[in-house]
Formats: sequence, structure tokens, C-alpha cells
Amino acid sequence: MKLKSVLLVLAVLGLMNGCRDYRGEVIFEYVDPLKKVFPESTYFPSADARADVARGEYATFQFVLRSGFSLKNVRVQTDVPTMGNRALGKIKTGFVGYVPVDRPTPVPGRDYLKTASGYFPDPILDDSIVDVPPATAQALWITIEIPRETPEGTYRGEVTVSAKLHNRKVELAKAITVEVYKPVIEKTSLLVTNWFSFERLDLLNKDKKLEKYSDDYWKYARILADMMAEYRQNVVLLRPLDLTGFDKDGDRWKFDFSNFNKMVRLMKEAGCARYIEGGHIGGRLPQNWSGPFIVKIPDKKNDEWTLKDYNIGDPAARNFYDQFFPALVDNLESNGWLDIYLQHIADEPIESNKESYAEISDYVRKLIPGIKIVEACHSSDLDGSIDIWVPQLNFLKDDFEFYKAQQEQGKEVWFYTCLGPQENYANRFIEQPLIKTRILHWINYRYGITGYLHWGLNHWRPHHNDPYSMTTDMNYAGNTLPGGDMNIVYPKEGRLLSSIRLEAMRDGIFDYELLRMLEVKNEEKAKEMAHKIVFGFDHYDLSVINFRKVRKEILLELSK
Repeated sequence: MKLKSVLLVLAVLGLMNGCRDYRGEVIFEYVDPLKKVFPESTYFPSADARADVARGEYATFQFVLRSGFSLKNVRVQTDVPTMGNRALGKIKTGFVGYVPVDRPTPVPGRDYLKTASGYFPDPILDDSIVDVPPATAQALWITIEIPRETPEGTYRGEVTVSAKLHNRKVELAKAITVEVYKPVIEKTSLLVTNWFSFERLDLLNKDKKLEKYSDDYWKYARILADMMAEYRQNVVLLRPLDLTGFDKDGDRWKFDFSNFNKMVRLMKEAGCARYIEGGHIGGRLPQNWSGPFIVKIPDKKNDEWTLKDYNIGDPAARNFYDQFFPALVDNLESNGWLDIYLQHIADEPIESNKESYAEISDYVRKLIPGIKIVEACHSSDLDGSIDIWVPQLNFLKDDFEFYKAQQEQGKEVWFYTCLGPQENYANRFIEQPLIKTRILHWINYRYGITGYLHWGLNHWRPHHNDPYSMTTDMNYAGNTLPGGDMNIVYPKEGRLLSSIRLEAMRDGIFDYELLRMLEVKNEEKAKEMAHKIVFGFDHYDLSVINFRKVRKEILLELSK
């Protein structure tokens, strides 16, 4: 559904929702950016707009605009906050868009959000002018960069919104305050990966098929990389099997890594590739979640190479990988990337197929000694097969003692979320309070987990080509992919747009760094602060007021 149609629906719902209370009055109020603004909600005078920040992060503000009558040509102007002759950094302003959640989360938690309209706030649109229907709340989102060299102190600015109401111009202004504290956040240390799809970048290409390795392909890959770097992703999943050229003479294989190397360089130049996750070489057979894992090898038909399924014991598979992995290692070593390369085997091993996973992993280990195996997993019964464990958050909880023991043995542990866990666990679902996305990385700190993985950066579904009108899907096993699970960015005419969830996630990464800094200064205090927000793996304090209080206390401690 296009934006105009969405606004029409919201306008009707707004008129049904008490517009008589507003008459011709225009409401322009501050709303904490950790609170979701729904189109049918009403707002009244609120607290002052204030952000407490460290140097090297961002100050975020949210305002809501609403009137009993239509507002036309709405514009926003934000003055850069200043302190004397000092000014803060770049400002990004956008209108928050609304998207439907057409399949409710199957097992929602006690705090899931409800909306009478059926629409939830998520994308941050970059339109410079919008119209706001009557009795409809429209959120405005403002992000201000705080450069690392910014002097401490209080910076003040102003946000002005103007609109046409009937035949007259309306202009309202609100003051904003940014308190900059002493701590400086340098390069972030939390390892973060959002898996992305090059195929889905067709939506950036005006819905035309994006030809692999074309100029547009590389242009959009760089747009994707820049977005990931801006939001502090520092691990990228690149699949050598998809980016390598193949040729074959009898049993001898030839490999062309030039496009793989070009992609790695692009990601490194953008700043999002502290580590490279080598994509999976195997997987399940279609429609068989419980079945054993197979591996993929190139197969040529009609002058085109495709990947074909083979059992790992098949001589053809062994012949291919016996040559592919040594060649890949030589290529990585010659480019100086061997120490940043990790390797996936097959995604999400479970109890019923752990033996086939272990067999493939043991074989691959002999071909790439020294390269760590990383895997999102449901089973902890794979000791010796995985070096970087990435259990789903609920499995991390269930087997926490095992994973702590793995860390003591020198292994790494991250965690991931996807369509699960649901219920009361933190995740990135659109239906959840926004603070639950932010505190994902407080969970990282609380339990000493050094990385986070999510599969859905831009996996918009190709069969409808409109992530603004369909935010959910179902997989082959009949499991619902809840709203927002597939993507946390949105396409628009050759550009990528952020979302309020992505903004919250980035700010949570900065929170993790502040807690790490406090740990160096006062470990017990850092633990105390984390415990004030995260009581347990699926038990948190979701009070936004208390969250702001705790975060300010961290900044004050670090400023002493």
C-alpha cells in the first residue's frame, strides 16, 4: 500500500477518534524517541526536549504534530544546537512513516503494543514536505551528530514546524537541549552483523532486475555498506561461493576471486568489515528442517554456473572443496585478510542434524586450519565443531553455563535473534516497545556476550515488492516471520532509509560501549547499572523514564 493510501486510512480512523477535542488547534509536542507514536494517539503538553550524550554518538529527538483539521505542506527546520560559538554536528530530520503488521506475532509477550489503526511507526522517511490528515498524529525524527572533539557543556537549539491550515500559515517552535558529557566513544567494540541480500537490491533499481557485477550493482553495494557502517555494523556476511568465478578442466578447478576481493575492499573502505563472515557452504534440503546437512558445489548447465546439492562424502564434493578452500586461503593470505576471515558451515544446526554438521565441520577444519568456524546454532552439543558460538537468545539462556565454559576455554560467544525468541524476550519486532530493541545490547553487556547477529537487514520479499505494505511473511515450515523480522531498512528510489528500530539499535551499541568504559573505571558500578535495566534474559525494566535516569548516571560516573 502506498503512502497516500495509508494516510487516507489513517485520516478516516483519526476522524473517528475524537477530532472534536482538537478543533482547529495544532498540537506540537516532544515525545521521548523510545516511545512509539501511533497515528490515532492523542498528545498533550510534555517534558522539555533534552538529550544527554557522550561525545562520538548521536542525540535523538522525536516530536509529534497533530491537528483536528488537515495540515498541508508540513516542513521542519532544525537549528544546530550551539554553546556560545560552538556548534554540534550534522542534523538529519525525517517524518516517521507507518506500516501495517498483517500477521500478529504468534506468541506475543505481555508488553506487545496494540494499535487501533493497525499501523505502526517504523521507517524514517526523507520527504522534505508532507501533508498530515486530520486527527492523525505525525511523528518527526531528528538525529544530531556529536563529534568526538565536541567540548562538554549545554547546547541549545530550536525545532520549528510550519504548515498550511486552511488558508493560513501555522508556525510552531520547540527548544531542544543537548547536554554533552566528558566520555568519548571511539570505534565501537561490540561485534554486530546484519545479514543482507544483494538480490533484494532490485528494489533500489526501480524494480528492474539488477545485473550482477554491473555498475549499478557495485553502486548499490556501496550504499548498503555505507548504511551498515553508519549504524555501527562491523561484521559482514560474504559468500565466496556466490562471488567467485569458476572453471573446470577434468577434475581440476580454477577459481577467479576478483569480484570477491572487490567486494571485500568495498566493505573495508566503507568501514563495516572488521571481520568477514564467509557464507555457508551447506544447508538443509528444501522443506526438510530436521534432515541432515548437505553441501553446495558449482554445476555448469547451458554455460551458466549454479550450485548443486551434494552429500559431503560424495567424491565430487570432496574434489571441489579439496581445491577450493586451499585456493581461498591463499587468496585471503595474499590480500592480508586471513586474520579477519571467519567461516560458516550450515545455518542453525539442531539436535536431529548435529552429526551431519559435525562431519562437514571436521572435514573443513582440516582444509582451513587457523580459521574460526562461526555458527548460529540451536544445539550446544557440538563442542569441537564451532569456535564462535551464536545461540539464539533463548538457547543462550537455557545453556548459559555451557557457553560461559566455552568462553573460559578461549571460544567466543555471540547471540542472535530472528523470528524467535518471542514471548517476553527482547527482539526487533515492530509490535514490541522500542526500548526492547535498544536493550538488546545491554543484554550483551549484562552476560558478557561479545557479538550480536540478525539475519534481516534488507530481506524484503520479492513477490510483493513493497515492504511498506507487507512487513511479515511465512517460511516453508509454516512459521510466521513477525513484523520487522525481515528488514530494518527500507528502499526508496535508489536510496536506503533508516528506521526507528535501527536508530534504537545503534544507540544500544553506544550504551554497550559506555558500560564497557564504566567497567574499566568501576566494575561493580557497571554491573549495577546493567542489572537495573536487564534483570534476566527475558525480564527487563521497560520504563523509559528509568532508562534515561540510569543512562545519565553512567555518563555522570564517567565524567568524574
